[in-house]
Amino acid sequence: MPNFAAPPPRHYRTVDVPTGYDGWSSTYENSVLDAMDLALLDGLTRPDWSGVERAADLGCGTGRTGAWLRGRGVPHVDGVDLSEGMLGLARERGAHTTLVRGDVRTTGLPGGGYDLVISSLIDEHLPDLAPYYAEAWRLTAPGGSLVLVAYHPQFIMVSGMPTHFTDASGEDVAISTHLHLLSDHARAAIAAGWTLAELAEATVDDTWVAAKPKWKRFYGHPISMALVWTKPA
Repeated sequence: MPNFAAPPPRHYRTVDVPTGYDGWSSTYENSVLDAMDLALLDGLTRPDWSGVERAADLGCGTGRTGAWLRGRGVPHVDGVDLSEGMLGLARERGAHTTLVRGDVRTTGLPGGGYDLVISSLIDEHLPDLAPYYAEAWRLTAPGGSLVLVAYHPQFIMVSGMPTHFTDASGEDVAISTHLHLLSDHARAAIAAGWTLAELAEATVDDTWVAAKPKWKRFYGHPISMALVWTKPA
């Protein structure tokens, strides 16, 4: 399976996930459009957000997803992330009940304690999806849901772009990126026990071209997707 771990097609210097997001944390909020992830969450018909009492936000980053959940009335959100820089911003945002530094594949959070596990824009940093889906299954209570927002594999293949940012010196730096096809997600999730309940995709549209004019050549291509999985009651 193709990956962009070393060196990526654009020949950016590549760093590991904690190093990359620590370096990106100060400008991350200015570089990720809501159209990438939050707009997809807005359009989902499942789960019933109003019925979620406890959520685990894996790869919580700066707290954008946690704040979105709070806005939908979720009273308890625990966040996990590998980057102290991102966690610092999440603490300032104040949307999470607890925040811990940890790996989304081995969180240390209590098993079976969550109505919802949610992650946004993290799967491309995992060389293997199986441990993530297995950990999400462990955390989720019977009848609960897993929502994963991800870069669309077609966009990664067409653009040849690993996840990257511009550091304080002006250098473009890539963060270790792995390509996962939809079939990879299906295989790993089904093996863990999950059932697919909904799939939504977003494309590069006028909003994206206005923000990134050079992306006009990608117009109409899928850029991100949201997968909703359920755990049997």
